[in-house]
Amino acid sequence: MVEIVPSILSADFARLAEEIASVERGGATILHLDVMDGHFVPNITIGPPVVASIRKATRAHLDCHLMIERPEQYAKAFIEAGANSVSVHYEACRHLDATLAMIKDAGAMAGVVLNPATPVAMLEDVLEVADYVLLMSVNPGWGGQKLIPYVLEKARKLCRMRREKKLAFPIEIDGGIHPENLAEAVRAGCEWIVTGSAIFHSSNAEATTREMREIAAQATAVRC
Repeated sequence: MVEIVPSILSADFARLAEEIASVERGGATILHLDVMDGHFVPNITIGPPVVASIRKATRAHLDCHLMIERPEQYAKAFIEAGANSVSVHYEACRHLDATLAMIKDAGAMAGVVLNPATPVAMLEDVLEVADYVLLMSVNPGWGGQKLIPYVLEKARKLCRMRREKKLAFPIEIDGGIHPENLAEAVRAGCEWIVTGSAIFHSSNAEATTREMREIAAQATAVRC
């Protein structure tokens, strides 16, 4: 099942509870929380206290994307704050297998993230361990960027790898997704579609969420 996953990075933080309620009325059941440290990426966003506050405002699945150095030191704090899934960058983890195992042991789904230029082949030996894979379709750090087209081919390759290994993890994509290119991402094999600006910068976040869910439902995914 394809999920539209609103990214709160683009929401109005002065009205965050209202913004979350709006996308939930539109059918969203997963929220994407971008965590940036100003080192791994050039932006700084939120920490565990904000996640804990969001947890009080919603029962939705909270998907924390750690764009930080040394994620193994901080992942557990986000899980304790209420994250249901935590993804870490391949590029930031010295001991990826151990970090994914630690996240699972702490009670959350464990995801691995690839930057646009990192080949999916780098995950060949860890796919059995990961609960999901997030493909960055923009260079991480800022919202509102345009999708990098070759990432859709990466999604197709990852979809084929998943089929060949007889695995069932969701493929998540993050960056530059909007109603006009959403169906293409779904047809490439992506099931968790992260989108921020397209929803929260629209005139009606609830209606846009609902519209994107309908587009996704109508798209025929190609199982590579």
